[in-house]
Amino acid sequence: MSEEPKKISLAEAMKQRLAQKKQEQSAGKAQKDQMDTGVKAMKSQIKKRPNNQKKRTGV
Repeated sequence: MSEEPKKISLAEAMKQRLAQKKQEQSAGKAQKDQMDTGVKAMKSQIKKRPNNQKKRTGV
């Protein structure tokens, strides 16, 4: 183990991380587009709750 990892600046590390993240997102998005058939499940509106802020605050 005589080879040590090359030291890089924080800015360079962040640039590499951002590039990797963008690449993963684009790969994931391309894969998602292939699976998407155009039919999307409706999100349930039962979970929506009325605004009960006055009840909570006791006004």
